[in-house]
Amino acid sequence: MSEPRDTLYADPLGETGLFTFDDQVARVFPDMIKRSVPGYTTIIAMTGLLAQRYATPGSNLYDLGCSLGASTLAMRQNLREPGCRIIGVDNSPAMLERCRNIVDTDTHETAVDLVCADLENVAIENASVVVLNFTLQFVPLAIRDDVIARIYRGLRPGGIMVLSEKVTFEDPHLDALNIDLHHQFKRANGYSELEVAQKRAAIEHVLLPETLATHKQRMASAGFQAADVWFQCFNFASLVALK
Repeated sequence: MSEPRDTLYADPLGETGLFTFDDQVARVFPDMIKRSVPGYTTIIAMTGLLAQRYATPGSNLYDLGCSLGASTLAMRQNLREPGCRIIGVDNSPAMLERCRNIVDTDTHETAVDLVCADLENVAIENASVVVLNFTLQFVPLAIRDDVIARIYRGLRPGGIMVLSEKVTFEDPHLDALNIDLHHQFKRANGYSELEVAQKRAAIEHVLLPETLATHKQRMASAGFQAADVWFQCFNFASLVALK
């Protein structure tokens, strides 16, 4: 069965409200994110391979901002170590309800706990892998340092954090170029000019991107021994940080 197509911004909306992860978004989210985020499928697949490499027996793996569970399932389907548990966290009841239904149809054996909460209120403990795929960008700027520091403290030595984000560029010309390329990517995937404009208006005060330098400095300040980009396409990037 094909995924429902994202047409949430196809008709003129008058005053565009703030973007929220409600039931309407949850229903079309797989189509929305694949057509909106360049490299998304690759990032999810490689998240599974990173989890396979760094998961240790008896540890927890966290998917913070799990949405419909794409990263959770990628990790679950690649795990080989015994006694692991995946903890998926999301603060959207609509997303988490659909996530539960999807996870329940998966036949792999690693235990999965799904928690409805703000990620800053979830304890990170005994972790070998922590994933934030396009999540930190929705967290208030004032608490991002603390979120990353708590993740570092909750990781086992040798553990990793995967952080995927929309990013900005310090050079204004490069920033404008990558924004334009992203919009071109969306148009190539079937979004109209109206859809691109209305989605941007809805999300610009909700999704607050930062530069790669800011992310790397935050990771270094938290204590990570190394952190760098392993994937980037336009203004979307994924970093891995090693404890």
